[in-house]
This record gives sequence, structure tokens and C-alpha cells, in this order.
Amino acid sequence: MSVAFANALSGLTSNATAINIVSNNLANLNTTGYKNQQVSFEDLVNETLSGFTNSTSVSGSTTSKGVQEFTQGTLQTTNNPFDAAIQGGGFFVLRGVTGQELLTRQGNFKVDSTGHLVTSGGQFVQGWNSQNAVLKTAGAASDITIPTGLALAPKATTEIALSVNLNSNAVVGSTTGKFSSPIQVFDAQGNPHTLTITYTESAVNAWSFDITIPSADLTAGTGTTTSVGSGNVTFDGAGKMLTPALAGGTVPLTITGLATGATDMAVTWKLYDAAGNSTITQNTAQSANLSTKQDGYSSGQLNSFSIGEGGVIIAKFSNGASQNVAQIALASVANPGSMQQLGGNFWVPTNSTATPVVGVPSSGARGQISGGALESSTVDIATEFTNLLQYERGYQANSKVITTQDQIVQETIALISGR
Repeated sequence: MSVAFANALSGLTSNATAINIVSNNLANLNTTGYKNQQVSFEDLVNETLSGFTNSTSVSGSTTSKGVQEFTQGTLQTTNNPFDAAIQGGGFFVLRGVTGQELLTRQGNFKVDSTGHLVTSGGQFVQGWNSQNAVLKTAGAASDITIPTGLALAPKATTEIALSVNLNSNAVVGSTTGKFSSPIQVFDAQGNPHTLTITYTESAVNAWSFDITIPSADLTAGTGTTTSVGSGNVTFDGAGKMLTPALAGGTVPLTITGLATGATDMAVTWKLYDAAGNSTITQNTAQSANLSTKQDGYSSGQLNSFSIGEGGVIIAKFSNGASQNVAQIALASVANPGSMQQLGGNFWVPTNSTATPVVGVPSSGARGQISGGALESSTVDIATEFTNLLQYERGYQANSKVITTQDQIVQETIALISGR
């Protein structure tokens, strides 16, 4: 075979392969999580052809398979609560129907009839399920199960905290020297009760407080309200609380004989936050309730799910409470370009691939998970059309070489025949 024929044939083949790769990219222009493939041309290894002199060799060209480019795709918000997109490195980990571990960037998940979180093709999403409302990620990842029939039992309030400012310009014995803070709490049956903390200025930088509950809420209640706790607070000249001090900055409350028949309540009023700052201040501003917080709730029915920070799947209930039910795992791969791409936008490691390391999002080389979003394809249509024209010209040029070489051969044959 003529050297020119061999070179041109390799050029036709390599450019045809390149066009196939471009067509595959364009076909996946709107495929969620698809990663663009870059064409890589290479010289053929020179080799001496039989029947030619030792100086005659074939170069030509070939294409390796399309090189996957793992660049970040744009995140697009969706209305599906189980959609998830990765911002940064890593892959979702799936268990195929045959048990094979698969990796993907495509996060359009759903819940199947058995409650498993799966892909559109039925592959099982891997992660960690909560046990008794506690989420632990120390063990191996497994199939994520969504408890669609979940109901939340009531929880009695055990802690309360209020952020309050008391007016430092208040006058003892006047209306400005008295202020009330209501807060709703719940008993073990989920019944609500309103506690009212009434602050009364007793001297400069000194206030007393009395905590009451409606007497109707108690079997032995008398009058309109019944006191369940009392005490005093003092402030320094800068408006910071001096007493109770941080070391003993709690007020225990015991509520017994509830008319609902619920278990007696033991509630702790925390006067300092986690940073050690007092939740009650005394400044020149008008006395005001800034915020309240308590840890109880009534019974609740499941309303919806969402994927929050760190790929945590959160169940939201009708009573306003929420519960972490699972967390999605991510796998980091040091050399993702070495993986084999399968149909369905899946990848599997090869012998050249570093072992995927499975862990929680936002750790190691693993990126963040954005819930209610999907990662767009990284295919750029303008670039692909430009490449398509380039490879088409290459194909045409190599076909022209074959045509020209054929004419030369025909001329040579005609000369020989003319003898």
C-alpha cells in the first residue's frame, strides 16, 4: 500500500472518530452532570512497510478515546426536593441493580415504591440513614431509605431561652419598671402552655422576676396564674448581667399537676448562650423581647423533604419541627480521567484509577451538595460546532489525498501499459 494511502486512511479514521466524539457531546448538551469529552490526536508509531526501502515509514494519525474533562458545570435550581448537585469535586455513589458500585455527577434522584432513594434508572443512592433520629456517618455507606410514613411524636420542653433587654432608665414602681416575656412550652403529650416571666425593677441595676403559668393548666391551680419559679438578676454599669453568674446561670422550673394529665415538667431556663454571653441585658433602649427559644413541640405529620447543607436529607413536619433522616455520601477520586465511562452517565474505576474514597460532603477533596438543584452539562455548543468544522475539513483533506494518490497510481499504470 502506498505510504500516502496509509497516511490518508489513518487521517480519515481519526477525524471520523473525532466527529463521533463531537456528536456524542452535542447529543448530551442537556444531559444533567454530563462531562464534555475532549478529542486527543496522536501520531501513529512509525513502522517500516514490507516491500519498501528501510527509509520508508508511515506516520499518519490516530485518536485516543475522548478524554473526559471534569470541569464544574453550572447549577440550575429545580422544584424537585430530591435533586442534588455537586459544587466542587467528587461523585455520587450508587449501587447498581447487580450490586456494582457506580459513580455519577447526575443527581436527579427520586424515591421508589420501597422508600429507597434511587436514580431514574433504579440505581440505589448510597449514604447513611439515621437511627432513632441520630445521624452517624462513621460506618460504611449503604442504600438510603426515606421514611415516607414518618410521624413525629410530641416532645416535652426541657430548656427555654429568651433574649430580653430591660430598660436601664426605668423607674422603680412605675409602669416602666415592670415588663413581661411570654414563651410557649409543650408537655409530654404535646399540649401547649404559656409561661410568663414578669420582671420588676427593685433598685438601680436590680430586677426580680416571677415565672407563672395559667392556673387553669393545673389541677391545683388557684387564682388566675400560679408561680412556678422566681429569682433576681443584677447588672453592672455597662448593662451586663452580674448575677446569676455564668457558673450558675440557669433557673430550674418544675411544673406539677398538669390538668391535661401529662407527666410533670422539668424545665431549665438558660440565662447564658453557648458563647457565655448573658441573654438578658439592661440598656437605655425600651424593654423588649428580642427572641425566644425552646426545645419542645407537639406531634407532627410529615409535610415535605429537602436536602440541606452537607447533603443531609431533612424531614419537615406540620408542627414546624424538622428531623435529619439521612445523608448522601460522596466519593473522591484522585485521577477521575482514568475512569471508564458507562452508559447512563455512570463511571467505574479501572486498574489505573486511584481507589475512590467515600465520605461526607465538604470533607477531603469532596465538594458541597446543593439540594433542589442539578448540575448542567459542560458541553459548549459554540466550541463543538467549531471543532466539528475543523474535523470535517480534516476529513475532506485526507479524502483529497486519497483521490490525488489514486490519480497518480492510475497515471503510473497507464504509463506502464503504454510500453
